[in-house]
Amino acid sequence: MTTNRKKLLLPNSMGRVGWDLLKDRDDIEPVGFPNTIGPEDFRKLLHDASGAALGVTPFREPELAAAPRIQVVARIGVGYDAVDVPALTRRKIPLMVAGTANSVAVAEKAMYLMMALAKRGPLMNALVREGRWWDKLKNLPVEMFEKTVLIIGFGRIGTRIAKRCLGMEMHVLVYDPYVSADKIRAAGCEAVSDLDAALARADFVTIHCPKTPETLAMMNAARLARMKPTAYLVNTARGGIIDERALHAALSDGKLGGAGIDVFEREPAALDHPLLKLPNVLVAPHVAGVTRESVDRMAMTAVRNLLSVLDGKPNRENAINPEVFD
Repeated sequence: MTTNRKKLLLPNSMGRVGWDLLKDRDDIEPVGFPNTIGPEDFRKLLHDASGAALGVTPFREPELAAAPRIQVVARIGVGYDAVDVPALTRRKIPLMVAGTANSVAVAEKAMYLMMALAKRGPLMNALVREGRWWDKLKNLPVEMFEKTVLIIGFGRIGTRIAKRCLGMEMHVLVYDPYVSADKIRAAGCEAVSDLDAALARADFVTIHCPKTPETLAMMNAARLARMKPTAYLVNTARGGIIDERALHAALSDGKLGGAGIDVFEREPAALDHPLLKLPNVLVAPHVAGVTRESVDRMAMTAVRNLLSVLDGKPNRENAINPEVFD
C-alpha cells in the first residue's frame, strides 16, 4: 500500500460503478461528499485534493484558491456553467466532461417532450380519467410527419436528435455557428445561419447548446414572437437560455403552442412558478440526462477522466480546455 495516495473527491450520489473502478487503485483515496454540501465545507475538503468530480457543486475562484494540489476537475455530466473554466485554465487545470455518456438520455427526453406536446399526452390521459372522453375532438393532436424542427446546437446531443427526427420523417433545420454547413448537410439536415428567420419556419424548436454569455436569454421576447403560434419549444439544455417571463407571456397570450421545460433559471423551481400554472407546459426536474443507464455511464466516464489526467494520459476529447495539456 502506497503512503502517497492522491485524494479524489466524489459525490456520494455518483453511480456505484464509478466507485468500483477505484477498488484496485492503491494510489487513490476516494473521499465522498454529499450533493448538498455547503461551499465552506467543500473548500475544506479541497485543501489536499488532487481531483474532484462535480454533480451540482459549483467550482469557481474560491474553490480553486482552496485547492493548491488540484490537478483535474470533472463534471458528472456535460454542462459546466457552474464551473469557472478560465480560472481553471489559468492554473493549467483541465475541466473534463462526460462526453457522450448522457447524450442518448437527453435526446430521448427531448423527443419525448416534443411528442407529448404534439400528441397532447397529459391532456388525453386526463380526459379518460375525468370522464371527458368526447372532449378529445376539441383538442386534436398533431402529427410530427413532415413538420419542421429547428435544432439549436449540433453537438453530441443535437446530432442524436437529428437522427431521431429524420426517422420521424421530419424536415430538420440546424442552427450552430460553430459547426460547418457541410457537416450539417452530410447528416441529412439543412444548415441555417439566420436564427431569427429559422424560428419563423419551425413547428418545433429544441435547444441543445451550452449556457454561455452568448446564449443567455437567447430565446427572448423578440425571438419568441418570431415563432409560429402553433409551434412548440423544448429546452433540455440549461435554464436561462430561455427568458422565462417572455415564455410565460407568449404561452399565456396564445402566441406559442406549448413548451417542454426540463431546466429552469432557478432550481429547484418554486411551486408558485408561473410556468407551472399553464396547461400547455410540460415540466421535469432537470432529469433529461439522468436514466438508470446514463448514471452508470456518467460515473464511469467521470472517474476515467480523472484517472486519465492523474496517470498522465489525458482523454483530450472530453476536456473543455484541452489547451492546458499543451
